[in-house]
Amino acid sequence: MTLWTASEAAKATGGRTTCDWQANGVSIDTRTLQPSDLFVALKAARDGHSFVAQALEKGAAAALVTHVPDGVSDDAPLLIVDDVLAALEDLGRAARARTNARVVAITGSVGKTSTKEMMRDMLGDQGRTHASVASYNNHWGVPLTLARMPVDTEYAVIEIGMNHPGEIAPLALMARPHVAMITTVAAAHLEAFENIEGIALEKASILEGLEAGGTAILNNDCSTAAILQAKAHDVQRRDVGFGENGFDFKLLSVDIQGDTSVVQATAHDEPLLFKVGAAGRHFAMNGLGALAAVEALGADLAIAAQSLGRWSPFEGRGAREVIHLDIVDTHLTLELIDDSYNANPTSMTAALEVLAGAQVTHDIGRVSKGRRIAFLGDMKELGGEAEAMHTALADLDAMRAIDVVHCIGPLMQHLHAALPEPQRGLWAATSEELAARVPRRLDSGDVVLVKGSLSMKLALIVDAIRKMGHPNEMGDDPQDNA
Repeated sequence: MTLWTASEAAKATGGRTTCDWQANGVSIDTRTLQPSDLFVALKAARDGHSFVAQALEKGAAAALVTHVPDGVSDDAPLLIVDDVLAALEDLGRAARARTNARVVAITGSVGKTSTKEMMRDMLGDQGRTHASVASYNNHWGVPLTLARMPVDTEYAVIEIGMNHPGEIAPLALMARPHVAMITTVAAAHLEAFENIEGIALEKASILEGLEAGGTAILNNDCSTAAILQAKAHDVQRRDVGFGENGFDFKLLSVDIQGDTSVVQATAHDEPLLFKVGAAGRHFAMNGLGALAAVEALGADLAIAAQSLGRWSPFEGRGAREVIHLDIVDTHLTLELIDDSYNANPTSMTAALEVLAGAQVTHDIGRVSKGRRIAFLGDMKELGGEAEAMHTALADLDAMRAIDVVHCIGPLMQHLHAALPEPQRGLWAATSEELAARVPRRLDSGDVVLVKGSLSMKLALIVDAIRKMGHPNEMGDDPQDNA
């Protein structure tokens, strides 16, 4: 199905085409570009114009550029504009304008990507659904997601993030959602804000993009709930609250059963029972908010709850997998919880609670007692309170159930010093330094959590743990158990 014709893209952007072409997709990366994609030559860490020739060689339908790049002929299929990012934004607005899709936009300090994936699955079972890829939620990720949206889309799920004040509202106005959800407000990106109230105001600005008659889905349990509710009142949009204090979708209980959370709640005072294919109260909360958003979009709540029960988190976002440590004895395993993509105090607390509640296995390894072990990396962008926030992790209730904590990074050195001696594992400045020492610290029966900010590269620790594994008795790779 054609996504953009040359004339449509030129009209949307005000650009000039060198010839006629048709694109079936939109790409900003030659490594993942598919034949018939429109290649967008963004200027970021590197200038995308340097890759136009390569993109065309790989079968790109055309390239969105400000000039004819070196090594590209004048008659190559190009869409020439004054500013590539502005043109991508124009494509996003045009794509949004031409579809009749019901659109939900999601933001929040924690859980927005997982919640987006939950909604992608739930809505995908009820209609043609388009959603953000990975964490494409910034100034180029949102317009790119919109520009990729097929005209016959029935539901669209758009993730919106921020690092600094003033970023969310323009993206929300571009997406023009019918429903906007704020998962929670927590201490993240404090370097750019004076306090958590400032973060709440920025998150609440997503409501400025709501279509007339739209609905705000708000976390009633966060400390800044009143700020979110006031913003909904200011923009004259209906708000639906969720959480233990939710006035529409109320969380009653969460029962962790292995890798599943069984949730009892009410929706408009009617019983609501559902499962989430992940262990953790935070997943249950996000699932409850996602169900509220799905209902506000007009989709079937009962079918959505069934779909949610089949969802599970993906790599780096709390995915759990069994690592087989012996090629013959398939009982010799450990469990890995890969939450290595990002971290702030709220998400770190939630992950440690999941580890604290995990079931270890005794008497199967060199160490007779199965252990709960954490590899924790620095939490970035916390401002002046960063050291204190890392130290405070030692006092969490969940920490009492964790046997060993290995720490990575200068900030996590403060946690390392605050831990009791028996609980204090290794400390290293970088993940590279610690990765080679991982295998000697783990054994069959252990459950291992890996979590930290993305820049700390804790994926190296995850990879080191996975490399301890052997194919199981069915000849499958241990990663297939995620």
